[in-house]
Amino acid sequence: MKCNAFISKTVLIALVLLLNSTCVLAQSKKQQALEERRVELRREIKKINELLFKNKSKVKSQISVIEDVNYKIGVRKNLIKVTNQQANLLTREINTNQKNISKLREDLSSLKSNYAKLLEKAYKNKSKQSRIMFLLSSENFKQAYKRLQYINQYADYQKEQGESIKTKTEELKAINATLLKQKEDKNKLVVENRGVQRELESELGQHKDLMKSIKKDLGKFSNQIRQKQKEAQKIDKQIDKIIRDAIAKSNKKAGKSSKASGFALTAEAKALANSFFASKGKLPWPVEKGIVKLRYGKQRSLFDPTITINSNGVRIATEKGAQVRAVFNGKVLAVQQIKRGNLMVLIQHGNYITTYKNLSKVIVKKDDNVTTKQVIGEVFTNRSTGQTLLSFSVFKENKTQNPSSWIYKM
Repeated sequence: MKCNAFISKTVLIALVLLLNSTCVLAQSKKQQALEERRVELRREIKKINELLFKNKSKVKSQISVIEDVNYKIGVRKNLIKVTNQQANLLTREINTNQKNISKLREDLSSLKSNYAKLLEKAYKNKSKQSRIMFLLSSENFKQAYKRLQYINQYADYQKEQGESIKTKTEELKAINATLLKQKEDKNKLVVENRGVQRELESELGQHKDLMKSIKKDLGKFSNQIRQKQKEAQKIDKQIDKIIRDAIAKSNKKAGKSSKASGFALTAEAKALANSFFASKGKLPWPVEKGIVKLRYGKQRSLFDPTITINSNGVRIATEKGAQVRAVFNGKVLAVQQIKRGNLMVLIQHGNYITTYKNLSKVIVKKDDNVTTKQVIGEVFTNRSTGQTLLSFSVFKENKTQNPSSWIYKM
């Protein structure tokens, strides 16, 4: 009976520990994901400082400064949020482990008490003669066999309890060590978050002062934004014409109507387009080091909510002298000088197009075949502001795509 009760209790404890370990494993994976995100955000803040705030001697426009500060604030808020999530998850893990420790201590105390009773009983019945007499006093062979089984089971039960005490003691030590490490990690996160919070408060103060300055002369800044929008629209129209002309040319060459809306692709071009599509979300960045200052799509102006900015691509801040790289295999569709601007390259990947704007120099020419990560030019750096900005877009035929869906971790 005692043996069966022990086995039932052991099975129950094993199930509880299995459920706990499954829960801990899930929490551990979430903790790992949060830690990876936290490291990523810290790395991004470092890049922001290097790429946007390094050249303090350069006089940037107030619009650029407030965009940079606003971007940094957003990343820092995300860092605080992720760190808080980590700390909260660690608190839950600490509470779980403290409950497990209390349960293990109770089980260990019970096991030791039972084991002491077993040892006492075994001591009283330790002589071989008493065991032999117990067997010989059996009424028949069947009873003697059952008594022998009982003696063996009792010995096994005693051994199992000894092993169980040893296992639970080791388990208790391991959980205690984990608990101490979790408390240490949580304290580090709390201290780090306080520092990040102080930096955020300083940046929010700077942001507030800049916004006050801009609001004093909002009309002037709004006109500057509208003028930039008009210039961007002209470039977008220029790109649209290049792509439409290329579509018409491909259809004419294939003997189809030049009014067709899509490229007439050869078997080779179709295979290239399929490969490009298969790489969605895994394409390399067009520059080795960069952060996205302006995202894709329609968005409200930071300064004037009546102005909507429509971005057909992304604007990437990078380092001075940064080389521009093709994000995938393809053919150079065009190399253009933007009116009152810098150079632009369009690369065709089947029926997909990638564009690279604001280049100071280009080292490829129309119809050149390029490979993934091949250098095609250099990003222009504004001498007065020190800013190095690349405008990058993705098209399917002449329809814009969100580059963040295509570029790895953008």
